[in-house]
Amino acid sequence: MLYEWSIEIGERKKTMVKLLGGSSRRGLIQKVKNNSCQESSHRWLSRHINDPYVQQAQLEGWRARSAYKLIQINEKHRILHPTRRIVDLGSAPGSWSQVAARMTAAKSNDIRIAAIDILDMEPILGVKFFKFDFLDLESWEFIHQAIGGNPDLVLSDMAYPTIGHRKTDHLRTMSLCEAATFFALEMLNEGGDFLVKTFQGGTTQDILCLLKKNFQKVIHIKPMASRAESVEMFLLAKGFKK
Repeated sequence: MLYEWSIEIGERKKTMVKLLGGSSRRGLIQKVKNNSCQESSHRWLSRHINDPYVQQAQLEGWRARSAYKLIQINEKHRILHPTRRIVDLGSAPGSWSQVAARMTAAKSNDIRIAAIDILDMEPILGVKFFKFDFLDLESWEFIHQAIGGNPDLVLSDMAYPTIGHRKTDHLRTMSLCEAATFFALEMLNEGGDFLVKTFQGGTTQDILCLLKKNFQKVIHIKPMASRAESVEMFLLAKGFKK
């Protein structure tokens, strides 16, 4: 049980808390919060270090474990072809662009892959990187010129950092999914494909209906590299109807 009292000294008031060794309840609460955050960080770090995909990515030179999501999707659905023009939205740090470049044998003298992000990204052989907002319509001409035409494949692994509130996390990431969908519908060549990350939830249905209307086929995918507890999934829309 806490006992506290106040001592007035002039215009100042000091609050003393008995049984807390001179500290305030605010300090105790802050300490509990800090300990909780530290425990959460330790759990995340432990999971990250022990993740086999993280370890494999480091050995094989991929910039992030997310590379294996695209690798696994491509193994089954064969969306990466050397003749295709590709746009990678929200590309940093660049693991999906790396996979696309390697799988299509990209060359620096024949750029067919454009990577776009508002964050910096280290160069990748055979990939043209643009640091700008892909929703800026004036930027689309730069993309068109860089890869020699409209894309045959649009990739989006974009997601906001989660804050732990499932509904908020879902809505924030779905806003990026909607933006990527808008870009794909405006830019894709006829017959092109679109791969986009979503979070499972109610608003996914709206995106799904839009994709089914504009593509020949839409497939739900949860690659093995996606963590089991994650609500992320991918929609692969194939055969764009211009």
